Amino acid sequence: MDAAFDEMNGSGGGTRIPYARLEDWLAHMPRELRSLKQAEAEALFRRIGITFAVYGEGGDPDRLIPFDMFPRVFSGAEWARLDRGVRQRARALNAFLVDVYGRGEIIRAGRIPADIVCRNAAYEKAAVGFVPPRGVYSHIVGIDLVRTGPDEFFVLEDNCRTPSGVSYMLENREIMMRMFPALFRENRIQPVDSYAGLLRRTLASVAPLKCEGEPRIVILTPGPFNSAYYEHSFLADLMGLELVEGQDLFVDGEYVWERTTEGPKRVDVIYRRIDDAFLDPLCFRPDSTLGVPGLMDVYRSGGVSLCSAPGAGVADDKAVYTYVPEMIRFYLGEEPVLNNVPTWKCADASDLKYVLDNLADLVVKEVHGSGGYGMLVGPKASRAEVEAFRARLCADPANYIAQPTLALSTVPTFVDEGVAPRHVDLRPYCLVGERIELVPGALTRVALREGSLVVNSSQGGGVKDTWVLAE
Repeated sequence: MDAAFDEMNGSGGGTRIPYARLEDWLAHMPRELRSLKQAEAEALFRRIGITFAVYGEGGDPDRLIPFDMFPRVFSGAEWARLDRGVRQRARALNAFLVDVYGRGEIIRAGRIPADIVCRNAAYEKAAVGFVPPRGVYSHIVGIDLVRTGPDEFFVLEDNCRTPSGVSYMLENREIMMRMFPALFRENRIQPVDSYAGLLRRTLASVAPLKCEGEPRIVILTPGPFNSAYYEHSFLADLMGLELVEGQDLFVDGEYVWERTTEGPKRVDVIYRRIDDAFLDPLCFRPDSTLGVPGLMDVYRSGGVSLCSAPGAGVADDKAVYTYVPEMIRFYLGEEPVLNNVPTWKCADASDLKYVLDNLADLVVKEVHGSGGYGMLVGPKASRAEVEAFRARLCADPANYIAQPTLALSTVPTFVDEGVAPRHVDLRPYCLVGERIELVPGALTRVALREGSLVVNSSQGGGVKDTWVLAE
C-alpha cells in the first residue's frame, strides 16, 4: 500500500492552503490547554447527551463517541466537485429504484443482472408497481467517500435507507464554535445549521396527494434502546416534529393517525428510522411490535408518505454498488463525477479466484454488512484470520465483494503523544425531494488507532468537525 496523502501537509511540501490558518492555532495550543479543551468537549457531549450504543456489549450502554478537536478542511473548489458528484449519484440511485420497482429497463437492457436485484434480500416485492411522491425512494442519501490524493476521491458505499450520523456533523460544529470562536472569526467557514430546515422542507415536499394543507410530519423511532436514539430525538427537537413509536400510531380507513392528548391527528409523512422488516407486521415480519399494522396498505393507496420508501435498500447493497457508474450513464447520460473503488464480485468465478489468490492484500466485505462488521482487512489481519475468512468466502462467495486496500488520506489528530496523522472518511448527506440539496459540510469519521483503516464508532473510531471554506 502506498504512503497515505496527508490533507494538511500534502506530499511534504509545506502546509496546504486550506489548512494555512490552523498552523498558528496549533502552535499556540500547549498540551495543558489541549487537555482542558478536550475535557470541556467531553463535558459538553455528556451534558447534551450525544451518545451511541453498541449492541451485544457490556459496560456503559450509552457511551460518548470520541471527538477530535482538529478540524478537517476542504477548499470551496474541492467541495464543489464533491457536491456535484454526490447530487449526481443521488439522482441516479433514485432513478434506479423507480425503474426496478417499475418497468425494469436497466435489467432489460442487460446493464445489470436480474438476480442481483430481484433476488436481493433488500428488494421488497410489496413496493413493486408503486411510485412514491415525486418519484423519490431515498430521501436522505449518505454517500461514504474516501480520499487518496490531492484530486482523488472514491465512493466507498452508498446509504439509501436511514443513514445515521448527521447529528454529529451538527453538534461537532456547535461545540467547535463554542470552544474556539476566534477560529471561526479568522476563517470563512460555510455554515451547516440550515440542515434541519432543509430536511423538514424535503419531507414536506413529498407529502402524498391526499394531504390537505400543511403536512403533519413525524419521526418514527424504534425507541430509546436503539443505538441512534439520540439522533432521532435530536432531529425531532431541531425540526419541531413529534418523535413517535409504533404504538403511538394506528391505521383507520385510508389514513394513519397519531394518538395525542387532543385526540387522533392525521399523519401525512413519516420519517422512519426503523428497518423495512419491522414497519408493518401485516406485510413484513408478523412478530414486529415496532411498526404499525396496516401501514403499507395506506402507503400504497397514497394516504401517507414513508421516508425513505420501503425497498430503498436494494440500491445500497454492496453488490449493486458496483453498477452505480453504469446507472449514471444509463439514466442520466453522464459520466460519473466520482469514481467507485475498484471492486471484485466474488459471485463471479474469475473474480473469486483473484480474491482467494490475493486475500492477504485485499479488503473483503459482506454484501449486506455494515458498521465495520463482517469484513476482513487483509494487510492488518493475522494469517489465522485470513485463513478463517477464506473458508467463509469459499462457503458463500456471493455474499462478499473485495476491494484493494486504499491508502486513505490522513488528517492531523490529537493523540496522547501530541499530534499524529490518522485515517479518515467522509459522509455528506444529500436530501432528495422537490429539490436535491446538501449543506456544505459532512460527517468526518476518524480511525483513532494508529494505522487502522476502520473508522466506524462501533470499532473505536471518532469524529471531527468538517469545514468547507468560502471562496
